[in-house]
Amino acid sequence: MAEFAITGGIGSGKSTVAAELVRRGVKLVDADEVVRELQQPGGEIFAALTEVFGEEIIDENGELDRQKLADIAFSDPEELEKLNNIVHPAVGKEMVARRDSFKEAGHIVLVDIPLLVTPEGKLARKEYKEFAGRIVVDCDEKIAVSRLVEYRGFREDDAWARIDKQANRAQRLKFADYVINNNGDDKALGPQIDDCWSWMQLLVTEQ
Repeated sequence: MAEFAITGGIGSGKSTVAAELVRRGVKLVDADEVVRELQQPGGEIFAALTEVFGEEIIDENGELDRQKLADIAFSDPEELEKLNNIVHPAVGKEMVARRDSFKEAGHIVLVDIPLLVTPEGKLARKEYKEFAGRIVVDCDEKIAVSRLVEYRGFREDDAWARIDKQANRAQRLKFADYVINNNGDDKALGPQIDDCWSWMQLLVTEQ
């Protein structure tokens, strides 16, 4: 069965779109969800993170302080590289396992990949060319920052720091097979998701 990728900058609403596509029938493999699971105490990468970044990234409950880790990693390219070298291999392995399980069961699979496109404007992995379609949720950066601050409690400087470390809008759109514009409200988003789901189903039937 076909696999699709979905990507978008932080605060773009990518996760909202993905959740709505799940409601319509896809099976989602979410990179961020996999990261959170593996970063739990006892998870595959928890010990490695504490060894590299120290006990200061552990909160009073003995769990990973994701904000503290982000503050360290996104303020220094070398620290970000250390984080990526720990996280990406483990996450990639787990995502492949989940994708294979869903495909074997005959489902349409949607893979949520925030870093599908590198800051240099290239696909992050060669195999990303093999998806049946790549969906980009596009959003103005200023709108994305305002959403992150208002709805997710980000500091504005932290939001901009994360955006600056990612691919820009033009770089993502270069690799888009389908674009969902999320500069408006939920009323404008719903019909676009319906159209995207129809497009996905059509591609599957044509395979």
